[in-house]
Amino acid sequence: MSTRMSEYAYVWEFQVSAQHRLEFEKHYGEEGTWVTLFRQSPGFLGTKLLQDRANPLRYVTIDRWRSKEAYLAFRTECAAQYEALDAVCEGLTVQELSLGHLE
Repeated sequence: MSTRMSEYAYVWEFQVSAQHRLEFEKHYGEEGTWVTLFRQSPGFLGTKLLQDRANPLRYVTIDRWRSKEAYLAFRTECAAQYEALDAVCEGLTVQELSLGHLE
């Protein structure tokens, strides 16, 4: 059996406030402030931001990491910055739903 670490991703669904849509995209987009933070980790592979064509206020993000261990190390090392950015973005959405952590 292989001991190779698997790529790790987590997926979130967001319902965004109409008045905050552009700001949400600025923070959560593929060159946004979340990605700037994630890039501090060599284990970060990328983020995809998808917008629902039928409901333009519904978005899905897919954040990819080299492994679950790389993601957990990032969360430990950058916990304060993560929490601060999360607080800044808190009012941009009306609902957030984790769709899963995947390997």
